[in-house]
Amino acid sequence: MPQPDAGLDEAQQRGLVQAWEQAGPPAARRLLIAAVDAFAARGYHGTSTRDIADRAGLSPAGVYVHFASKEELFYRITLLGHQQTLRSALDADAAPGPDAHPAERLRSVVAAQTAFEARHHTTARVIEYDLPCLSPEHFVEVNALRRQITAVVRGILADGVRAGCFDVPDVDGTALALLSMITDVARWYPANSRQAPEQLGLLYADLALRMAAPHGAGPGAAAR
Repeated sequence: MPQPDAGLDEAQQRGLVQAWEQAGPPAARRLLIAAVDAFAARGYHGTSTRDIADRAGLSPAGVYVHFASKEELFYRITLLGHQQTLRSALDADAAPGPDAHPAERLRSVVAAQTAFEARHHTTARVIEYDLPCLSPEHFVEVNALRRQITAVVRGILADGVRAGCFDVPDVDGTALALLSMITDVARWYPANSRQAPEQLGLLYADLALRMAAPHGAGPGAAAR
């Protein structure tokens, strides 16, 4: 769906330049970032390779030097985005330490993932809303990363249930609910929030602990 005012702002552009530093030669990186901007503004189907080339300061023929098609550009964006998201989740899960309480791990992962989604909201929105535009082969590859991200949250919840600190009758359903809540941030952020990404992350982490805590107890009960 075209979103005329939904392009990358300067902060997000700088973030992508830094995050995708190893994503290929400078011209290829410019095309990737230009494609995010174009897809956000016009939608995948409404964007042409000429639109992307113009935003990158290249000729339309320059696109095909680095990418075989518009779909390959979108695939690379989607792959990079999901790889970053998985890395963020794994790092956040490990951050509290090897013997950390499940509640601390859940807090760390939800806070990090929410902040990441808010900080990169335009890229995240493009990836989530246009995901069906991937070729079947590319979708399978990206979906494997999505399953790994889900497995991080599911594993923490399952550990908490086994330890007796989480009351989660449906681990799979709760993991899906938490990830859906986090993913939805990209749909509305920052229009409906004055909170910085890190502040929003802490809010969502608190909500996650409330969801997992024993019935009738606050988030502190999950940590005991």
